[in-house]
Amino acid sequence: MSFIADKQTLEDLNIPGKYKPLSIFNLFNKVITAGGERLLQTMFQTPMTEPNDINKRSEIFQYFQSKQTIFPFSNEQFGQVENYLNGSSNKYYAATLFSLAKKKLLATVIRDEEYPNLQSGLQQTVALLKSCKIFISQLEEEQKSKKEQHPFSNELRTAKNILDDPKLAWLSAEQPALQSLQKTAKYDHLLRNTMRSSLQTVMETFYQLDLYIAVANLAKEKGFSYAKALPKENYVLTATALRHPNIDRAVANPVSFHQDSNMIFLTGANMAGKSTFMKAFGINVYLAHMGFPVAAKEMKFSVREGIYSSINVPDNLDMGYSHFYAEVLRVKKVAEEVSEEKNLVIIFDELFKGTNVKDAYDATLAVTAAFSEYRNCLFIISTHIIEAGEVLEKEQDNIQLLYLPTIMNGTIPAYTYQLQKGISSDRHGMMIIENEGILELLK
Repeated sequence: MSFIADKQTLEDLNIPGKYKPLSIFNLFNKVITAGGERLLQTMFQTPMTEPNDINKRSEIFQYFQSKQTIFPFSNEQFGQVENYLNGSSNKYYAATLFSLAKKKLLATVIRDEEYPNLQSGLQQTVALLKSCKIFISQLEEEQKSKKEQHPFSNELRTAKNILDDPKLAWLSAEQPALQSLQKTAKYDHLLRNTMRSSLQTVMETFYQLDLYIAVANLAKEKGFSYAKALPKENYVLTATALRHPNIDRAVANPVSFHQDSNMIFLTGANMAGKSTFMKAFGINVYLAHMGFPVAAKEMKFSVREGIYSSINVPDNLDMGYSHFYAEVLRVKKVAEEVSEEKNLVIIFDELFKGTNVKDAYDATLAVTAAFSEYRNCLFIISTHIIEAGEVLEKEQDNIQLLYLPTIMNGTIPAYTYQLQKGISSDRHGMMIIENEGILELLK
C-alpha cells in the first residue's frame, strides 16, 4: 500500500521540486549520477508503509554513514556508458559484424563518426565495468576484515556475480584488444545484446550506491538521525529535538503522541513559529516514511497511511472560490479521509481564518472536537482563537494544549520558538502595529 500525500500537502511542506529553492528534494539531491537523481525522485514520490522496508532502507543509509564512503565515479562516466548500452544493436553476432563493417568503411571513406564513437563508447564501458568490479571488491574486503553484516550485500553480490560471469573474463585484461573489427563486434554484441539486461542491473546497483552514499554523507554533515518504524497498531510517534531540516541552527522541540493523546492544539502569536514547527513536523514524518534521515535527535513512529495538511490553502478565482470556501473544501476532503478509518497525520494551520471571528470560533471548536475522536489519527491544529482551546481543555482529555511564547523586551517582542504547555495569552498585535508607526503615517 502506498503512502498518501496529495499535491496540496506536498506544496505546503515544500517537498518536491528540483528547481524550487529550499525544497526538501533539493536538500537531499547531492547525488552524482543522473541515474541516482532519477532514483531519488522515485523515492520521494513513493514513501513506504511497511516498517520492515522502512527500517531496511534506514539501515543501509546508516551503514554507509558509518563508513563515510566516497562514490568514486563521475556522472560523465555513467552517462557515456548508459548512452552506449541503450544504443541500437543487432540480435545476431553476424549481423553485428556486418553492420560494424559498413560503419568502419564509412569512417574510412567519408570520415563518418559513428564507428569511432561506437568504439569509444565500448572502451568507456569496459573501463567503467572494470572500475565497478574493483569498487565492489573493496567494499567486500572491508566487510570481511571487520566481520560485519552489510545491509546492501545482496545487491552488491548480484552485481558482482554478473561482473564475474565467465563471458566477461576478458574485462580483467590490462589492455583488452578492441582495435580489430572482429573484437569490436564480438564485445559490442556481448555487451549490448547478450548481457544488456544484466549490465543495466549493475548500473542500477551503482545508482543506488550513489544515492545511499550521498544521503548518508548529508545526514552526517547535518547531524540528522534515523527514525525507527513500528507497526501501525502501536499508535505512537515520539521525537526529541525535532527541527526543520532546511533551517540552519533551527530551534528543536520534543513531540509525543499516543492513542490517548493524539492531538496537539497549538496557539501563539504571529511570528512565534507555529507554521515552521508544523512544517518541520510534517516534513520529518514524510522523510521517516521514506526511510530517510530525519532532523531530530531520536524518533520512533508507528507507520501511517498518509499525511494531509492545510497550511497555505489558496483561493480559486477561476472556480469562484473564496479563501474561506477553499478552506472549507480542504477540511471536507480531510474529513472524508479520516472518516474512512485511515491512520493519518493531519496538520491544520489557522483553521477558518478566512471568515469572521464568531464563525471561526464555532467552526474551530466543533471541527477540532470532532476530529479528536478519531484516535487512530494524529493531529496538529493551530489557531489564534484561544477561547476554543479553553473549552476543549475542559471537554476533551486527549488533546495536548501547547503554545509558542512571546517574550516582551519593553515594547519589542522576541520569540523563543520553544513549545510550552498551556494556551497562549499573547495579544501583541496592536503593539507591533504601533511599533511600526503605521497610525502615525496615516494621521
